[in-house]
Amino acid sequence: MTIASFCASIAVLSQPAFAQAENPLLPRNLSPWGMFLNADIVVKAVMIGLAFASLVTWTVWLAKTIELRVAKRVARRRLKMLERGGDLMAAARACDGDRDAVAQLVLSTVREAELSDGIMDDGFKERVALRLERVEAAMTRQVSRGVGILATIGATAPFVGLFGTVWGIMNSFIGISESHTTNLAVVAPGIAEALLATALGLVAAIPAVVIYNHFARVIAGYRTLLGDASAQLLLMISRGQRGRAVTLPRAAE
Repeated sequence: MTIASFCASIAVLSQPAFAQAENPLLPRNLSPWGMFLNADIVVKAVMIGLAFASLVTWTVWLAKTIELRVAKRVARRRLKMLERGGDLMAAARACDGDRDAVAQLVLSTVREAELSDGIMDDGFKERVALRLERVEAAMTRQVSRGVGILATIGATAPFVGLFGTVWGIMNSFIGISESHTTNLAVVAPGIAEALLATALGLVAAIPAVVIYNHFARVIAGYRTLLGDASAQLLLMISRGQRGRAVTLPRAAE
């Protein structure tokens, strides 16, 4: 028998031995889904909670993006109407029956004029300014509803993921103690499953923080539009003659 044929026969005989050397206890699927299925029940609960938080983040993003875009478009249109001039009565007729923010500013001004018997003096201007400030704050709170949950998710999701990681690594060390082995191949899958929880925590937290900061800037711009509309209403009042009674349409506040 030649040396080449002897080596070939040794290689063929040794292949089953290498196949038998594989540890059947090791998970064969180390994809994210496979690690989720093999994870501890506590780590699974953490992952499901973080996935739900991420879903809430993108749902709030979609809903608030549509709401703020519509609100800003209506506010810009109303502001252009006020900037064209005219009197308070014409503005009130244009906003009669509408519920958008600028319309509420106009109707609140009209309501104060009714309570003041149509007398536009300095006291009237101060009372209108107070009313406009309250309406601005109320409309800002209305468009800000649901945004606070993004800050909560952004602040807590990394710590929730870290809890899942700590729990998973703790179980991995318990497995090392029970198996009486320090073979990294045995404990590495459990550690990988635990680290997946931290990864999901970051996946949930980072978009939530970015979207929250974006909405904070958009809402600040929206409130600036409402402030411009309030300023136009105060200018409109200032153009009226002091002490002159004006007839205004009746409006429900």
